[in-house]
Amino acid sequence: MTKLMMAARWAMPGLLAVVGTVGLQAQATVMPTAKDVVAQMLVNEREAMTRRGMYEYVSLEKSERTGGHLWTEHVVETPVGRIRFLMQEDGKPLPRERDAAERGRLADILAHQAEFEAKESAQKSDEENARKMMSILQKAFLMENMRAEGPDWRIDLRPDPNYSPDGMQEKVAHAMSGYLLVNQKELRLRHLEGNLPQDLSIGFGILATVHAGTHFVTERSEVGDEWRTTHVVSVLNGRVIFFKTLSKNQDMVRQQFHKLEKPLTLKEAVALAESAPQ
Repeated sequence: MTKLMMAARWAMPGLLAVVGTVGLQAQATVMPTAKDVVAQMLVNEREAMTRRGMYEYVSLEKSERTGGHLWTEHVVETPVGRIRFLMQEDGKPLPRERDAAERGRLADILAHQAEFEAKESAQKSDEENARKMMSILQKAFLMENMRAEGPDWRIDLRPDPNYSPDGMQEKVAHAMSGYLLVNQKELRLRHLEGNLPQDLSIGFGILATVHAGTHFVTERSEVGDEWRTTHVVSVLNGRVIFFKTLSKNQDMVRQQFHKLEKPLTLKEAVALAESAPQ
């Protein structure tokens, strides 16, 4: 055997090892597709909802519900709804009479718990827009231009022209363009945003017209071992049947989260809400 053949014989395993390593590295660096990322994110979000804990937190909200004032509330979650205790309005503590009325309102909830539970069950969540868009993400939107942005994947969204939305809420959601941020490590939703670029007529404008500029933003952060919504913005302007003005403007921040050791009864939740936040 010639020296050249012997050298080639001994070099071949090393060469194959190098080629194999390069191949593995190439496979490891292949970027997932936007559809793959969103599909796994939705699976993770659904699974997380099944083990979602209960929290108390401080909410700062300015909306129609607050009469355009900035309300600072101590919120306590229960299995049947959220107990809210108003602590400040526009950054100022409530006067004695207003504080007494607020405590009286919570006492009335305890006296009519069935009514409270029914109202909470029927009331649409402040995250309804985000959930609606998430529920139709895969079938109603084209997901494009995925790229890394800090610790997240950023994915642009635009309506899929081949999708036919069902119902007024879905029509509004489908008409929006926007983007989402998905945490790369845990594949959890960090940010979802939608904007209506032009007026949307529903039923040839007879049923409703939603004006351009309507938008929503949902931001989420890691709180302990969970992901929770920490900022919600919802701006909806238009008119509905019989020319009734349609308006919804909300800006809400949640902070100072503290996980509860166990689910609370309404009585326990009211007592906790009336105390200072931990």
